[in-house]
Amino acid sequence: MSYPNLPTPEEKLADAKKLLNLPHIVVICGSTRFMAEMTEADLLETGAGKIVVRPGCDLKSPHGLWSDPVEAEALKARLDDLHRAKIRLADEVLVVGDYVGDSTRAEIAYARSLAKPLRFTHPEADPDA
Repeated sequence: MSYPNLPTPEEKLADAKKLLNLPHIVVICGSTRFMAEMTEADLLETGAGKIVVRPGCDLKSPHGLWSDPVEAEALKARLDDLHRAKIRLADEVLVVGDYVGDSTRAEIAYARSLAKPLRFTHPEADPDA
């Protein structure tokens, strides 16, 4: 007895996006030192008709949500998980900035493991170039 091949979660998501007629989704990755550049990239990508998701917190800037070092570390872990979910949701990854640190390098590797297309505002920053 053979069983039908069930669609993967990724295939189900792609089908749902098509059924909902969603625009292309791009996730912005990069160091939060480039938040101004991320805002500009968001503007350009949105103007091109894309849905944009990007980091929502800049832990390098002071804020009460991450003023306690212990809570800040827990928040960083949650934000990393959240950003990986954004990468899974996206159709494409845009890496902003001319510097790639450990976190961004991990995001790039994760996106590549999912076969997500990547673009770089500074192609020379691609760690695999």
